[in-house]
Formats: sequence, C-alpha cells, structure tokens
Amino acid sequence: MTHAHRAAVLGSPIAHSLSPVLHRAAYAELGLTDWSYDRFEIDEQALPGFIEGLDSSWAGLSLTMPLKRAIIPLLDSISETASAVEAVNTVVFTEDGRRVGDNTDIPGMIAALRERGVEKVESAAVLGAGATASSAVAALAAMCTGPVTAYVRSRERGDEMRGWGERLGVDVRIADWADAGQALRAPLVIATTPAGTTDALAGAVPDAPGTLFDVLYEPWPTGLAAAWSSRSGVVIGGLDLLVHQAVLQVEQMTGRSTAPLATMREAGEEALAAR
Repeated sequence: MTHAHRAAVLGSPIAHSLSPVLHRAAYAELGLTDWSYDRFEIDEQALPGFIEGLDSSWAGLSLTMPLKRAIIPLLDSISETASAVEAVNTVVFTEDGRRVGDNTDIPGMIAALRERGVEKVESAAVLGAGATASSAVAALAAMCTGPVTAYVRSRERGDEMRGWGERLGVDVRIADWADAGQALRAPLVIATTPAGTTDALAGAVPDAPGTLFDVLYEPWPTGLAAAWSSRSGVVIGGLDLLVHQAVLQVEQMTGRSTAPLATMREAGEEALAAR
C-alpha cells in the first residue's frame, strides 16, 4: 500500500492563496500521485493546536501571514536564513519527527530578480516594513552595494527596519511614507505593502524607471505596476516570487532535486486568469 504524503498552506486569510495550485501542479509533473496539498484558515491562536494534531503522514507546511513568526516557538530548529529575519514560511517534518523551519521567500526573491537580469544594484528602496520587507532587506544584502531606503508610516516600524539592516549588514535609511514618491527614482523598488496602498504613487512614476518588484499577485497589475509598465520599466510581480519560493518548498518537502518551475508558473497564470 502506498504511503500518503500531506502538505498544506496555513494562514488567515487563506482562501486567495495560489499555493495549492502551484504545489499540486508540481506533484502532477513529478508523478507524485500519493501527495496532496491543501489550505487551512489558521490564525495565531489556532496554530499550536493544529501543529500538535498532525500525524506522520505530514511532510511539510507553507506559512503565510500572520504565522511566519508565530510558528517559530513550535519548531525544533530553523535555518540561518529564517533566523536572520525571524520569519519562517516553510516547515519540513523529518523522518525522525523533527519540525524544521526555513525561509524560501529570501532566495525566491533573489531568484526572481536574477531571472529578470537584476544581479547588482547601487541602491534600492523598500515600500513597507512588515515581514516581507525584512525578507526584502535580506535579499538586498546579497545584491545591493549601497544604501537601502525604507519608506514607513511609523517611527517604531522605522526602528525595526533599521535593526534588520544592522543585523543583515545593509545600510538601511528610513524615510516617511509621505515622501514615498521619491522612492520610485531608485534603480530597484520593492513594494511590500497590502493591496491598494501604493495606488496613489502611480502618478509619481518617473519617465525612465528602473525595476519594480511588487510582491502582490492579486489584484494584478497593481496601479503602480501598470504605470511602471506604461513607462517601459521592468516589472516583477508577486506571482514570480510565489513561484520561485514554492519551487524551493517543493524540493525541500518532497526531497526531489528539481521542481518544475515552468509548469508551476503556467498553472499559477492560468489560475489567476480564471479568477
């Protein structure tokens, strides 16, 4: 009898998540007919009980907001990458029952940028200051040779971002969100804010913009991304990030050396088009 393997994405809200589409497409391509991938609406309060209730059929979990930090105390160990930003988006259950956390957002972000030819930049701007923004700073540590300006709404958030920079070896400078239009002049802009937040900045896109990495994938394009494209700037979207980080998750959870990037991207694009 074939032993079933289970995996899922957890978060709140979670109904919009494309992770099941991507992971299931990978399983089909890899011939993993005994693997399943679901989604569960889980908040911080419900998380410990959910984790304790999992049996040996579970191979891994994907975590989205608001669980990327809440999961850490429930794990046996986390990778250096996840530790650097205190955020876990991937949990793998080992054969001996250990829970191991990792962060595939950071290498996924780097891979998405490199896919579009962005290897090194002299400076960058980050819009926002949440968990994804800290991952952006970590990614920029590998490719930005100069300062990173974070545009934030509060002094507390600014202090957090400055702290991440110090921890990661990045010169993070803080600017007020009221001046976020100035961010768009940077050679690389990473927008990490919720849907609708950057729409007001669309009119501030310069005539010859650099690269915009907007981590949203729904709605798409965002107002900022559409304005950026109209001025012939390079735009990288949230689906690019989602696919690249999911590739790494599939590889870790299944033990396969290579996940089918093209198949997963196509499945994601089709799912978004159907919405």
